[in-house]
Amino acid sequence: MSGNKKKRKICLGIESTAHTFSIGIVDSEGNILSEATSMFRPEPGKGMIPREAAEHHVERGAGIVKSALDEGGLKMSDINLVAFAQGPGLPPCLRVGAAVARYLSLKLGVPLVGVNHPVGHLEIGRLTTGSEDPVFLYLSGGNTQIISYAEGFYRIFGETVDIPIGNALDVVARELKLESPGGPEIERLAKGGKYVELPYGVKGMDMSFSGIVTEARRKIKSGVSAEDISHSMQETCFAMLTEVTERAIAHTGKDEVLLVGGVAANKRLQTMLNTMCEERGASLRVVEMKYAGDNGVMIAWAGMLAHASGQKTDIERSGFVQKWRTDDVRITWM
Repeated sequence: MSGNKKKRKICLGIESTAHTFSIGIVDSEGNILSEATSMFRPEPGKGMIPREAAEHHVERGAGIVKSALDEGGLKMSDINLVAFAQGPGLPPCLRVGAAVARYLSLKLGVPLVGVNHPVGHLEIGRLTTGSEDPVFLYLSGGNTQIISYAEGFYRIFGETVDIPIGNALDVVARELKLESPGGPEIERLAKGGKYVELPYGVKGMDMSFSGIVTEARRKIKSGVSAEDISHSMQETCFAMLTEVTERAIAHTGKDEVLLVGGVAANKRLQTMLNTMCEERGASLRVVEMKYAGDNGVMIAWAGMLAHASGQKTDIERSGFVQKWRTDDVRITWM
């Protein structure tokens, strides 16, 4: 290794909260050195079974670690810190990542840091866009939250009261017998559809998607086309998200929105948010697309930030935390 590499810290991050097992490696200067990922994909029309996803992670884990090291031109001995997604997520999947993290930490004799998965999404968004203090719109299969930093915590200004937007899109996609994940397929079909009425579920600063899904499924069974259902799901759900995000901007007085999470890739959503931001004199930033979905890089970077500000996780406290809210995490690095 060069002298420069010896001076910097290198963190290996492990993501395993749901369908994705991913290893990301970053350094203390914010350089992304490598990433290797494998995603469990259920058969079209079927939901994900956590046990099967966990088995996928066990089978692929060692190979993914090796691939990430090889891509970065690194040896295991180059790693100074191990970070892992400690929660929230699916217990069988979280258990695999935590076990791999403990093994590597003990084998290498390096510190261990448990990372909150949503905070990982927020921090990789800030890293890849240069955003400093935005209103975050965090949208994924497991989360829908409007977030902004205040007084040591990422505060939640609005969220779903039932199912997340990504889950809602996946449920409708399964009803339409589309491939998983369903969001990209719905986006593709929506371009050829027209609007049919669906319930609009905004409740103050919070949102409800379950009624929309129920009505969409009813309309599918009554013969409404996949194109029309897809178009209407997007227009209704994304209008709700845009409305609540606009109110969060007004409340916080911030002039920047940062879109993160797997659903951030949707171009129609980006267009609606951008229009709203322009009307309010704000700017929209979107996480780099290769880091929008679940990935090990976001865990490595959040772990690096946490450790640099004095955080670490003892082995005896390294079990998974199935329900770990974004606003429960003390943000010591801001």
